[in-house]
Amino acid sequence: MRTRWVLTAVLATPLATPLATLSPGAAGFRAAADPVRDPVRVVVETGIGTFELEVDVDRAPVTAANFLRYVDGGFYDGGTFFRTVHAENQPNDSIRIAVVQGGRRPDPDAESFPPIPLERTSETGLLHEDGTISMARGGPDTATQSFFICVGDQPSLDFGGMRNPDGQGFAAFGRVVAGMDVVLAIHRAPYEAQQLTPPVRIVRVYREE
Repeated sequence: MRTRWVLTAVLATPLATPLATLSPGAAGFRAAADPVRDPVRVVVETGIGTFELEVDVDRAPVTAANFLRYVDGGFYDGGTFFRTVHAENQPNDSIRIAVVQGGRRPDPDAESFPPIPLERTSETGLLHEDGTISMARGGPDTATQSFFICVGDQPSLDFGGMRNPDGQGFAAFGRVVAGMDVVLAIHRAPYEAQQLTPPVRIVRVYREE
């Protein structure tokens, strides 16, 4: 079993961990004798290249299980990266970030899952650093399927950061471990305002065998 990694410097198939048995902060209150679960490796194939993620099912169990049920159900296949955020395309934001955002295929008939509780970075220890993957949200406990990847360190997205005025931050749950050049290419792709033109197609997302 591999050693746990921690990021310290940052839209049905059965779940690996049932969401109903989990609660926010569960990772932070695990008994010392409980085993550490290895990250799940996920491959993301896009129209401009492939990158790989490690999803931290140990420290962010609720968020990771939610993401993996969309992966295992094939909901991201045919989806898109549709948003790129740069310093110059967020004129109305005093706190600026750099991310790319993606989500599931736009199929109104596809099954959807309810929003999940927010696993705060203060509970998980997974911060928004370069390459971190995290869940998009409006208010707390509203994240569903849309996710974003950090380009550079983004501490304003952590608990206590004020990119979201509620100060609760976003739920980081993993990191890019290979192919970050593809994420950077998505970030640099043509855009209008913050919308990629055209969106970058997600061909397939799946667990690595």
